[in-house]
Amino acid sequence: MITNHKNLAKTSGKPGKTQLINHFKINNNWFLVDLPGYGYAKVSKKTKSVFQQFITDYFENREQLVCAFVLIDIRHEAQKIDIEFMSYMGESEIPFCIIFTKADKISKGKIDSHIAAYRKQMYANNWAEMPQYFVTSSTESIGKEELLSYIDEVNQEVFKNNSEF
Repeated sequence: MITNHKNLAKTSGKPGKTQLINHFKINNNWFLVDLPGYGYAKVSKKTKSVFQQFITDYFENREQLVCAFVLIDIRHEAQKIDIEFMSYMGESEIPFCIIFTKADKISKGKIDSHIAAYRKQMYANNWAEMPQYFVTSSTESIGKEELLSYIDEVNQEVFKNNSEF
């Protein structure tokens, strides 16, 4: 959605399609990186463990990481695995935002109640505030401009403050 290239990344109705770390150079000056999912893939436990190690290693060793986007399907209520993953991100001091996806698939009222449920779960897990989040739909471009503006602001700040990029 954010690159205007529908087939840039492989997607599938079956979780676990992304099995590698894929780097996409955007506007010749920053990278968007697609990582394997952390819990829903219908693969063996061993393969899932490898995915999780990829993700952990990437987040803990990637010095240039500016912000991770945790994609969450808004159609589902707060999932324990998502809360645990975001808690790991917070405890590890890894900057991230939440991107709630597929907002075109449910009503505005359900969107609001699902976000409220995530907020409640995060507060119950000792978060002082809900992380920055965006509600999106790739098919209807909902949230696209807000997300692109955020990315632009973050990139401007990084490039202004860090001459090594």
